[in-house]
Amino acid sequence: MTFSDTGGEPLHAFLADPANLTLDLPTAVGRCAKALGLQHAVVYLADLQQRDLVPLTDVTGVLPVDGSLAGWTYRTESLRVEEADTGGVTVWLPLLDGAERLGVLAVHSNALTAVALTRARALASLLGMMITSKRAYKDSFVRRTRTERMELPAEMLRAFLPPRTIGNAHVVSTGVLEPAYQLGGDAFDHSLTASSLHAGVLDSMGHDLSSGLTSAVALASCRNARRTGKDLPDLVAGVDEALAEWLPDRFCTGVLAQLDLATGLLRWTNCGHPAPLLIRDQVLIVDAMEREADPPMGMPSLLSPRPRQTHEMTLQPGDRVLMYTDGVTEARTQDGSLFGLERFGDYIIRATAAGELPAETLRRLIHSLLDAGTYRLRDDATILMFEWRPPGR
Repeated sequence: MTFSDTGGEPLHAFLADPANLTLDLPTAVGRCAKALGLQHAVVYLADLQQRDLVPLTDVTGVLPVDGSLAGWTYRTESLRVEEADTGGVTVWLPLLDGAERLGVLAVHSNALTAVALTRARALASLLGMMITSKRAYKDSFVRRTRTERMELPAEMLRAFLPPRTIGNAHVVSTGVLEPAYQLGGDAFDHSLTASSLHAGVLDSMGHDLSSGLTSAVALASCRNARRTGKDLPDLVAGVDEALAEWLPDRFCTGVLAQLDLATGLLRWTNCGHPAPLLIRDQVLIVDAMEREADPPMGMPSLLSPRPRQTHEMTLQPGDRVLMYTDGVTEARTQDGSLFGLERFGDYIIRATAAGELPAETLRRLIHSLLDAGTYRLRDDATILMFEWRPPGR
């Protein structure tokens, strides 16, 4: 099967055949590459903790995200080219689902031509959509991207989490959550509408299955209210009522926020949680979002005589807002001191100044908290960061 310079009939025929849509992904990759006239292609998916790039086949080995050309492509979402050992060239391309990083694609070709490069990019775009559509129900994807057994509370919470990164022309939002396989009650959520970003972090009391269930109910209640068009105060009230009805002896802290993408107006409610941080013009403004916190979500709020408060501020273009759980700032350094807010903010500022992508900044930060000999986690550590960047400003 060949692919002419002026036509795409073979690939079109491949996509038009319903039987091809049910192929396992490695087979589909091979047939798509052949239809495009490419020599060979291999998909590598990022593991759960974004340390390794794992091939979907056993033909090639695992590649580190830090310290390989494939990893550089993943970290920067940029194309790289190298000479192949067997002759010709290998083109490394990022595999993306919108703003979410899935992994990388290695395309082998006899020569680097404009036509081959265009076809390789087309294949990467097609595979990004195919992977996203299949991974929700294909356990083979899950097994490939896990390096150890996941505990039941973490399994339940992971099923509720959104993609790590979402975004559009106005905003990007990205989150990380560790320890990946032994979560207790931490969770994050973010979603986009045509006019708004909804974002939040949750931290349920305890570190067991009930904690995960509490966060799962809170996430489901948030989404249910959001999808019926309810405003932020009603959304928070819905979480209070759901937890009070179904889990009356449980509660969770959290910050839920809504950002108007056109104006930068940020509204949020703090339910007994650490206040978000604001980074503006490469400066950490610790108290910019410091307000008196309301009671945690659940029965404590319904027993409080004071109604919940909704706070407001207007962001400036380029502002970054950091939501986090106390497992981040309470991590211990090698000398036993707390990681703290200053180190937290300074890390983000330095990474931003170096031009790192937001998702890469959080990936590296959470690894610095986890790696042996540097920092130790005492609790779940969750970070969600969003940046408002309206077009033309």
